[in-house]
Amino acid sequence: MPNGVFAKSLINKSMGQENPKQDQIFQESSPPKRSLRQAIEVISSLISYSLPIKVFAVKWQLIRNKLEELNSSLIAIEDCDSCQNPILSGMVSAVLASARDCYDLARRCVDLSYSGKLLMQSDLDAMVAKFDRHVRNLSGIFTAGILSQGFAIVVSRPGVNACKDDMRFYVRDLLTRIKIGDLEMKRHALVNLYDVVVEDEKYVKIIVEVGDIVNILVSLLDSMEMELQQDAVKVVAVISGFDSYKSILIGAGIIGPLIRVLESGSEISKEGAARSLQKLTKNSDNAWSVSAYGGVTALLKICASVDSTAELISPACGVLRNLAGVDEIKRFMIEEGAVSTFIKLARSKDEGVQISSIEFLQNIASGDESVRQLVVKEGGIRALVRIFDPKIARSSKSREMALRAIENLCFSSASSISVLMSYGFMDQLLFFLRNGDVSAQELALKAAFKLSGTSEETKKAMGDAGFMSEFVKFLDAKSFEVREMAAVALTSLVSVPKNRKKFVQDNRNVGFLLQLLDQEETNSGSKKLLISILLSLTSCNSGRKQIASSGYLKNIEKLAEAEVSEAKRLVRKLSTNRFRSMLNGIWHS
Repeated sequence: MPNGVFAKSLINKSMGQENPKQDQIFQESSPPKRSLRQAIEVISSLISYSLPIKVFAVKWQLIRNKLEELNSSLIAIEDCDSCQNPILSGMVSAVLASARDCYDLARRCVDLSYSGKLLMQSDLDAMVAKFDRHVRNLSGIFTAGILSQGFAIVVSRPGVNACKDDMRFYVRDLLTRIKIGDLEMKRHALVNLYDVVVEDEKYVKIIVEVGDIVNILVSLLDSMEMELQQDAVKVVAVISGFDSYKSILIGAGIIGPLIRVLESGSEISKEGAARSLQKLTKNSDNAWSVSAYGGVTALLKICASVDSTAELISPACGVLRNLAGVDEIKRFMIEEGAVSTFIKLARSKDEGVQISSIEFLQNIASGDESVRQLVVKEGGIRALVRIFDPKIARSSKSREMALRAIENLCFSSASSISVLMSYGFMDQLLFFLRNGDVSAQELALKAAFKLSGTSEETKKAMGDAGFMSEFVKFLDAKSFEVREMAAVALTSLVSVPKNRKKFVQDNRNVGFLLQLLDQEETNSGSKKLLISILLSLTSCNSGRKQIASSGYLKNIEKLAEAEVSEAKRLVRKLSTNRFRSMLNGIWHS
């Protein structure tokens, strides 16, 4: 039988317009259950019948969406004791009456027998509203407690390799339970929803595609039931991690409810809301929306409160770090005392809080000299140096973040470097160069390399502290990058006369450089770096003497003859003044 005939037949049968034989399907059913089964079959058939309709496609898609919601609701309550309720029976009759009207509209659209487009559009809009009202009426009745978990049919979760239709049906069933179930059913459905989105991201796409779920999740964020709020926040936090779906959440108006959760939700709900906002404000996206709802104030209050947990403070810091990219919001944070708040947080024993607060301080001070000075003034340098201190137990990640922040906040200012040195930073850096593991040594070397390119006073201090001998040790490292940083840093330090004299006092230093030079291939990058160091040492009489009297002089001559420009310069340097007679016959250009 064609879909249209079958649908019409079912509708007429259900409305008492036919007197057919008893169908087998209803032989053992009570009248209320028979009516409910008829409604489910009518709606399913009506959905199928409407699919080929070409005209008013958008309107019919809206109608089908409502019919699917309605069908899911009816299927979920089919085997409940609640179907005996007279209110529900009356509602099913109303659904069937609407289905009959909808069938007449569908038939006219299929036959193109409607009288006018505007009139048909108006009739279809009214039909969408009518089915939406049925859905809301069902929700209202069962929220009152008529439907309970104990009597509802439980749809099994699809297997790992389930098709999309099965997954969609399962999600729609969960949606129905969230909409019309009692508290226990709603919670159970939300927990199941969270489980599937965590384990399989295909469910996230289905949730976004299935109408109303996102809107319902957003509405549940304002629920007075803390358990529902917590469960909804968990699902939202997962969805917000997908860039392609963030706009859907924003379009559903999620920012305001998330801020309200931060202000008055449970601790667990607040944590989930902060994590969601951290993802939604990445790259300063939606910053003004967060600010407009009072989010900046709420987040600063969380970070400043002694009652806030580390699990809440870390994502809250992350949101504020994202918002600091907007200058006006950054200024507001500073006026509200954010700098001193986050310097206090940097002293926390919790690694996550430490790292988040350090990242915030770096972000807020980046490219802004006045804020950088404020961080220094408020004690930021002392806090960072303490985190970096090898005598205090810290995670390697915390130390790494502290060192990077020190570089960014201090190395551009001579006065800040002086403050650093007064706190013992040089000794700390030297400790990690000598005793750290490979990654710690490399980080310390990079910092020392940058520090060696600052003021002459700093270079002198590094020379006195013993950095030159440590740089020498890195000159034969396997990594060219490490060799290059060590060579450039050493060249920078020996450019200071006091450091040159100290360096050549140990004959092993110059001898080691010459030995490495002999091992390197002609024109290699490392060879050029070594020659540049030797060139700096020729500015010192003792240095020239050690090089000229070494057994490696012939090697330097060969390099000059091989057109290595730095070697030519070195030969010329060694050939001047009182060493000219000693080097008579050495190649000249």
